[in-house]
Amino acid sequence: MEIWTIANLKGGVGKTTTTVALGGLLAAWGFRTLLIDVDAHASLSAYFGYDPDELEFSSYDLFLATAERRNIDIRQLIFSTDNPRLDLIPATTALAGLDRQSGRLDGLGLVLKRALPPLAAKYDHILIDCPPVLGILLINALAVCDKLIIPVQTEFLAMKGLERMLRTMNMVLRVRQKPLSYTIVPTYFDPRTRASIESLAQLRRDHPDHLWHGYVPVDTRLRDASRAGVPPSFYDPRSRAVAAYTDLLETLRRDSPIAPPVPAPPPRVQPAVSMAAT
Repeated sequence: MEIWTIANLKGGVGKTTTTVALGGLLAAWGFRTLLIDVDAHASLSAYFGYDPDELEFSSYDLFLATAERRNIDIRQLIFSTDNPRLDLIPATTALAGLDRQSGRLDGLGLVLKRALPPLAAKYDHILIDCPPVLGILLINALAVCDKLIIPVQTEFLAMKGLERMLRTMNMVLRVRQKPLSYTIVPTYFDPRTRASIESLAQLRRDHPDHLWHGYVPVDTRLRDASRAGVPPSFYDPRSRAVAAYTDLLETLRRDSPIAPPVPAPPPRVQPAVSMAAT
């Protein structure tokens, strides 16, 4: 089982879209995939039609059980989606109060690290969608993951969010017992705008060792897939964004210890968009 965290300390950069797109592709390729929503906004949960105010169970229950010194079976928190091999642990707005409680409660920083290992026989990949806030939820996701994926919108303010995210990651690395591989993913790239072009060039200059070679373009099919409540690769496998996310997933899995299922992943539907095109 491999755990990937999708995070940035700026909202609106494509974290949830990236989580759904990668998760949908993994499931389509035959991998048993679990998505975990730990954002109190619950955008990932809403994507699949779950109302955070009406859920009987959610990721919040993991933290609540730890706070109350009781055990919980994480499997009871798992909800199905309409997509084969793709499951979800949704979020509720109650997560917003965790940081206020964490100061007087021990052990909340490693809740996910303790809870997820029993799922190793059930899933090949777990993807965690995080809030854009430095707090106990993001620390949990960084402490447990094998890879960190940082979506960065190609505009100036998102560059500042990336700097804060990298500082946070380095802080967590000081207490982790193993290194953390991370990949920066440019999103919402629009070649018609100077902001996108200049931001992409800055990412290439400042982060050459950790920057994915492509980018996710602006694509209305992502919005259409969200409205339909299905992963982009299920909604329109021939879209430009799906081609880009396919290339990204192939890059992320290049050194993965999880063997591909049989049959092997399908070929890309069209050439991936590359920064070389700019």
